[in-house]
Amino acid sequence: MAQQIELNPTNHLTIGTIGSPGQRTFYLQGSLGAETISLIVEKEQAAILSDSLDTFLEELEEKHPTETRDAEETILQDMRLREPVEGLFRVGNMGLGYNEASDQIVLVAYELVDEEEEPNVVSFWATRTQMHSLALHAREMVSAGRPICGNCGRPMDPDGHFCPNRNGHSH
Repeated sequence: MAQQIELNPTNHLTIGTIGSPGQRTFYLQGSLGAETISLIVEKEQAAILSDSLDTFLEELEEKHPTETRDAEETILQDMRLREPVEGLFRVGNMGLGYNEASDQIVLVAYELVDEEEEPNVVSFWATRTQMHSLALHAREMVSAGRPICGNCGRPMDPDGHFCPNRNGHSH
């Protein structure tokens, strides 16, 4: 039977990586008290989450403005992964929601499963400031990877890479 875990509210929410560029594993991690849940996400999912959070927060600010936002923005948060980092499951889909009564955003992560299986689900409830920090940090984590080749747009390893554009081929 599928698990449903609610971290409401999270006191720690981050995206981090383990491994060297090109071999990194991305984790979405949240904590509620002593309970820490780490989920494996793809680099592309981290990038999409960052962009989606930015858009969601902008729309939320238009529909439900807050007066304390500027003061909250200055709070520095520890965005490091907390040990031990053990992935509970690999994320297939994520969704965002908002609770107007508590002014909280919920990030819901669904396990990647076959169609006939019920996915495990983890809900991370957080403040706007936490979600804003998550978006910024996720963007930093994604961009901290391997450098991109200016000719073909593919990632380069420390020892170089095969560039089809430099070899007379194009994609």
